[in-house]
Amino acid sequence: MTADQERDVGRAAGRVVEQLERLIVTGELLPGQPIRQELMAERFGVSRVPIREALRHLTTEGLVQHEHNVGYSVARLQQSDFDQIYLMRAALEREVLASLPDFSEDTLAEVRRHGDAVAAAAERGDVLGMRLQNQTFHFAMFEQSPLNLIVAELRRLWTLAMPYHAAYLYDPAVRKRVLAEHDQMIDALAEHDNERLIELMNLHRQGGEVSTGIMLRSAGAAAD
Repeated sequence: MTADQERDVGRAAGRVVEQLERLIVTGELLPGQPIRQELMAERFGVSRVPIREALRHLTTEGLVQHEHNVGYSVARLQQSDFDQIYLMRAALEREVLASLPDFSEDTLAEVRRHGDAVAAAAERGDVLGMRLQNQTFHFAMFEQSPLNLIVAELRRLWTLAMPYHAAYLYDPAVRKRVLAEHDQMIDALAEHDNERLIELMNLHRQGGEVSTGIMLRSAGAAAD
């Protein structure tokens, strides 16, 4: 393979990574579901080479798992996996939020716009849209941190957990609470109060952690 061909495969694999990740995050590909390389190649209009490269990458990220002589499938996380994800999130998010600079009016307005997009999705009852916009809202804050490597790891952790958060937001009372907590976070940002922001994020995170834990324990009991 020539250098140009290798670059073309690399670019195609990068696009496939993004497309497969979205299918997993949105629930179009479910935990445990096989990922057929030939079907994905046809769907994305590429050869199987970038599909294989993308699947290898997603395996290292933890979104996909590979079984010898069986193939690739969407990773199925267990309660212990979520315990570790939330433990890491708690530690890393504290550091990121503590490191945030004072937000300019333009940056704060951007965060508010993303918060409004979450609220609009909630008003429509669009749970998928709310989940996607919710992540965008939080990373509009996180990405202002100078701790770029930690923010990148946080994004990976959020992506791993995203497929399991849908049930949490079907409850109207939960949606209302999430929006109220977002408003409080924006107020803390406007007041340059990072400690208050950390406290609010801890409470915000616990809601998803408890809900997901209940769901996973129920699924485990049903499987038993």
